[in-house]
Amino acid sequence: MADKLAVGIDIGGTKIAAGVVDEDGHVLARLKRETPTTDPLEVIDAIAAITEEFRREHHIRAIGVGAAGFVDATQSTVLFAPHLAWRHEPLRDSVARRTGLPVLVDNDANAAGWAEWRFGAAQNEADLVLITLGTGIGGAIVIDGQPYRGQFGIAGEFGHMQVVPNGNQCECGNQGCWEQYASGRVLTRRARAAATDGTELGKLFLSEAGGAVERIEGHLVTKHAKAGNEEAIQWIADVGDWLGVGIANLAAALDPGMFVIGGGVSDADQLLIGPARAGFSRTLTGRGYRAEARIVRAHLGPEAGLIGAADMARLTARRRRPANPSATARVRAAARKGMSPKPRR
Repeated sequence: MADKLAVGIDIGGTKIAAGVVDEDGHVLARLKRETPTTDPLEVIDAIAAITEEFRREHHIRAIGVGAAGFVDATQSTVLFAPHLAWRHEPLRDSVARRTGLPVLVDNDANAAGWAEWRFGAAQNEADLVLITLGTGIGGAIVIDGQPYRGQFGIAGEFGHMQVVPNGNQCECGNQGCWEQYASGRVLTRRARAAATDGTELGKLFLSEAGGAVERIEGHLVTKHAKAGNEEAIQWIADVGDWLGVGIANLAAALDPGMFVIGGGVSDADQLLIGPARAGFSRTLTGRGYRAEARIVRAHLGPEAGLIGAADMARLTARRRRPANPSATARVRAAARKGMSPKPRR
């Protein structure tokens, strides 16, 4: 066991969640910190401090970092993170220098998808798609038991598929993106509108948010839907229907055996999954003449990202030596001058 523990770190826009994870996906110790959002060096400091605290009690083999942003295909650099000050940040090598451990960096949804395939809802499933429903929509693809990241490392950004031409304006700059119709932001938008309009349900939301419309969030809709409020149930069903439409599009492109639904909105469980299955069956190309993928809720909850990042890092550490940033830089410089073969990672 001493050689099989890894640290998983899930870096979101507001918090860093970390844990020591064993080879069976069990989290043995946990820590949380607020995410420094303005200085990349402060995030590296936080990762190093968390790792050092864990190493006082555990023999750590590797570090896996799941980042909420675009990670390049080498799993080393965060190209862009919308909620953090990362722009072409060489996170893997920076953390390796600080800790002296092998480091792997991946998109947080990729890490969660790997965890669900290894230890969660999609065990023994060769091909799967994970869809994470939070404020927006993220995702991950596993094909024949291997994560698929695309040529540039950015596969799985499903939320920005266009499903309604000239539809709602999205924060990405385009219009009609899927996440404008099938994510937590939809529930937040409707709940705040209801509060502004003074509906009975809106008054409940406003009361629970301390009288401030801007503090109303989508989880309040889920709470009242699970308590039986018919209007809230319908709002969840509307999101589920749009979710099913997007899943049908993904099935046409990828044809996986299973879609796993995670993220905070999945707390609505069958109030969401049921309408999603119906929307999927209604929209699927060739319906009635082909097998339909299963649509299930994720099993590992909010710790899926850190579990998956730790597991990928541990498995990768078995296959290669710890990162040596200065040596890697020399090899790459030589390769650019035609003095050596393509550098190995």
